Amino acid sequence: MELKEKLVSSFLAFENKGGLDLDSNVHSIRSKAIQNFEKEGFPTKKDEEWKYTSLKSLLKKDLGLFPSTDKTIGFKDIKEYLINDIESYTLIFIDGVFNSFLSDTTHDDCDVCVLSSALTRPKYKMIVDNYFNTIAKDNNSMAELNTAFTKEGAFINIPKNTIVQKPIQILNFSTGKEKEVMLQPRNLVVVGENSHVQIIERHQNLSKNTTLTNSVTEIFVHKRAIVDFYKIQDDTKDSSIVDSTFVTQKQQSIASVHTYSFGGKIIRNNLEFYHEGEHITSNLNGISILNDKQHVDNHTLVNHKYPNCESHELYKGIYDDKSTGVFNGKVIVEQEAQKTNAFQQNNNILISDGAEINAKPQLEIFADDVKCSHGCTIGQLDESALFYMQSRGIPKKEAKALLLFAFGNDVVEKIKIPQLKTRITKLIAKNLGVDLGFEL
Repeated sequence: MELKEKLVSSFLAFENKGGLDLDSNVHSIRSKAIQNFEKEGFPTKKDEEWKYTSLKSLLKKDLGLFPSTDKTIGFKDIKEYLINDIESYTLIFIDGVFNSFLSDTTHDDCDVCVLSSALTRPKYKMIVDNYFNTIAKDNNSMAELNTAFTKEGAFINIPKNTIVQKPIQILNFSTGKEKEVMLQPRNLVVVGENSHVQIIERHQNLSKNTTLTNSVTEIFVHKRAIVDFYKIQDDTKDSSIVDSTFVTQKQQSIASVHTYSFGGKIIRNNLEFYHEGEHITSNLNGISILNDKQHVDNHTLVNHKYPNCESHELYKGIYDDKSTGVFNGKVIVEQEAQKTNAFQQNNNILISDGAEINAKPQLEIFADDVKCSHGCTIGQLDESALFYMQSRGIPKKEAKALLLFAFGNDVVEKIKIPQLKTRITKLIAKNLGVDLGFEL
């Protein structure tokens, strides 16, 4: 049986296992989503948006849909993946199941908990029913699949006029009890007027078995709110992820999503911003460092609907061996969105002859008073700079690493959490495979 048919036929069994509250709107949303997925199926390279990325090798696997949770997992097993030198709220999921013992939640000044818990309280149930799947709906078949099989996920609700003093860490772990498994994590983030929150997300396979994670995050940013969302993708060679993140912003809000892709077999990031007011700022930043036969595909969309808004997009890639990068960044400026300032830049370095990058920056402008620009560069290391550093006594290997490190530094400098900046810097150094010769 093909995976698509297996998923569709397993939906009723999934519903019977419980999942989220069947009395909420979520139940009817999931039922519609599985119907849409059955109609659309998995994306293929025949789809324009998936032209350079194929999931075929993953879909041949006998992916388990209902993994058993390894209850022996303790803090010692996950410690290295947390940012431990900061105080934070934490939401830990093991094989798709929330682990309250390892987590640190709150309902004090803000709400950091899980969707199943939120649906048991009328106050939060109303929020979930009002927001859940309102941006991700009818968007793509992978998002539909996640919606259909949403069992649990993070629920973050920040009331208006609230500055969350501690970052929030969301970590999803796969233990590999099954040889091949598919996970469907879900995040719902609602940030009220004049509020500010910082969120760090990571998906991590603790085994060498095959894992396909199909994740969906919806973020609602209200008036004058500020959201900083950081995604760390440094998984094992047998782990793949399709990560779909949807953001809507109200007037005068600032939303930033930073994506750091270092590890994984296939990484597909769908990132979409929708403007619902004036004087909005959207920031999209990312860096990818890949080797072997790894593949990363960053697909971004910023939809400018209102005047006087800005979007700033900077993605950088370093590709070695036979790795492949894809960048498709689309900016739409609708007719009423006058005085828009949209900037988009994608810079790439190919270290080996076997690496490749497919880049397609796009601007669709229907307004006539705008300031929009995009650019893309694909090249190799500057040989003259490399020669200069060697002439100053720096070995070629270290000189090469320092140049690559400097290439990605402007993306790292945008991180607002010092401890996270240190962690990302160390990950970059590790993935460059060279000791940079200094302590961070």
